[in-house]
Amino acid sequence: MKPQSQFLDVVTRDEAERRFRQHLRLAPLGRETVPLHEALGRVLAEDVVAAIDVPGFDRSNVDGFAVQAADTWGAMEEQARLLTLADETLAPGIVPQREVTGGHATAIATGGMLPRGADAVVMVEHTDAEDGRVQIRRAATEGENVSYAGTDIARGETVLRAGQALSSREIGVIAALGLAEVGVYRKPRVAIFSTGNEIVAPGAPLPTGAVYDSNAAIIGAAVEELGGQPVRLGVIPDDEAALSAALAQGLACDAVVFSGGTSKGEGDLSYRVVAALGDPGVVAHGVALKPGKPVCLAVTGGKPVVILPGFPTSAVFTFHEFLAPVIRAFAGRPPERREHVDAKLPMRVNSERGRTEYLLVGLVPTDEGLAAYPMGKGSGSVTTFSSADGFITIGQHTEIVDAGAPVQVQLLGHGLDAADLIFIGSHCVGLDWLAGELVRQGIRIKAMNVGSTGGLMAARRGECDVAGIHLMDPATGVYNRPLLTPELELIPGYGRMQGIVYRPSDARFEGRDATAAIAAAIAGPGCTMVNRNAGSGTRILIDRLLGSAKPPGYGVQTKSHNAVAVAVAQQRADWGLAIDTVARQYGLGFIPVQEERYDFVVPRARRERAPVQAFIALLQSAAAREALSRLGFRVDPAV
Repeated sequence: MKPQSQFLDVVTRDEAERRFRQHLRLAPLGRETVPLHEALGRVLAEDVVAAIDVPGFDRSNVDGFAVQAADTWGAMEEQARLLTLADETLAPGIVPQREVTGGHATAIATGGMLPRGADAVVMVEHTDAEDGRVQIRRAATEGENVSYAGTDIARGETVLRAGQALSSREIGVIAALGLAEVGVYRKPRVAIFSTGNEIVAPGAPLPTGAVYDSNAAIIGAAVEELGGQPVRLGVIPDDEAALSAALAQGLACDAVVFSGGTSKGEGDLSYRVVAALGDPGVVAHGVALKPGKPVCLAVTGGKPVVILPGFPTSAVFTFHEFLAPVIRAFAGRPPERREHVDAKLPMRVNSERGRTEYLLVGLVPTDEGLAAYPMGKGSGSVTTFSSADGFITIGQHTEIVDAGAPVQVQLLGHGLDAADLIFIGSHCVGLDWLAGELVRQGIRIKAMNVGSTGGLMAARRGECDVAGIHLMDPATGVYNRPLLTPELELIPGYGRMQGIVYRPSDARFEGRDATAAIAAAIAGPGCTMVNRNAGSGTRILIDRLLGSAKPPGYGVQTKSHNAVAVAVAQQRADWGLAIDTVARQYGLGFIPVQEERYDFVVPRARRERAPVQAFIALLQSAAAREALSRLGFRVDPAV
């Protein structure tokens, strides 16, 4: 009998990973276009940028009557306002042919297109219509029961980003943009089989001494969860020719993983078959882990080949440590988020010196916090993973962890998927670019566009990490900095040019400067503006320019530069204020008014958080400066 020669080159976990990854290209394998109905669970290969506005027109949110809000003021049950009905009814899909003028109304259904001249819809429940007239029994405000074009999704807005896995919600968004297919990353194909004469496929009779093949089922499901496509090759007996044939078949895929026969004992054949590979072949066989010491890592022709230990717990740990990150990268998914919670060990734990140990634990709430109870069923256990809440890592130089010791528990898929970085404030396409880059770094982003004032207040209350603002101090004419409080820090952003947007053919604006254009707009009969929402930086500038004047359309408040542009482009309004980037996007005329600063406010208490530091580093990088300049923003000289 030949002696066993096990683990001639046992290396640390980090060294094994380094050797493995240096021969792999950790990037998506390619892209393909699939029909939208086949896109569930797939990973976007490119940003989804809206080519249309959603909604594409001003629409009614209720069944009722399109009116000029001023005609309804003072209306009540006891004293109705009487309006003349237009001879058309605006059902969904009908383009209005009549303008709503003073003293008139038009019947409109939910989803119907708002006619020009109307700025509100009165619900049918608050009206009585008869003989070509309608009685209004409740006053309406400007914008009531109306969704303005582009306020849900604005043309040019990045609605979904590359690397995002598609659920039913994202698919609904894509459908709303009119896309019948979508570009996704190709799923990596992973060949999976188990080895051993004692291994039996589930469903077959179980002879004495045999075990069912749980490893292939676990690994196959994990591959699907990671965005890959498992190619199941079944159970292969302990026969070198059969193993060689299975490996050759598996190498037609993008990766190969199998379990069993990885020890260097006389009867273990798997490592011998893999050892015959070249380019470079086996890079690590034996890793100082518990469980998982026998794992074998190889690469051939840029494809990973991994032999997992036969015991289930060992197999699962080593799969997730070494191969799972590779499959995620091949599938275009970001690195796994490993969430931790603090706990205490209720009992002493002994560990083997020289091996990094992963100890599965169950978490139990106590009056003093969480207790992490070891679940020591051994590496052969099938149920340990399903019942554990997480695991702790015991370093290779630690032999004893005392009872009561604080530990960090890495959760196994439980816990909240909370955002790493929260933005609240004014929207900007420059911020869109920055957020996209952070997402590609694996940072989870949540952004709420509530306007500059709302963002500043959120930062003061400590409710966000970063607030994008462009607020001019009326007393000094300086943007943003004078409005800070001691608990806030200003992170310089970039300059944006605000100006008047109009249709190029409009003689009221063509060739005029800002002062003359505003005067012409105020004086011109029927020259309708589109306003911005109160609290936004643009609204503050508008009110400063207009003074006490409130031209037609002043009460119509939209929440974005895009919404202003689309209102003018669609001739629902004649002018408004927006940034030059949006004006170019919609092919509108532009009269510069004032350059503003779009800066970022960070609560000092959050300044040192790693995601905040990553944002600041990105903002100050050469790549960001170049990208923001391409987008049309004025970036400060490098310092």
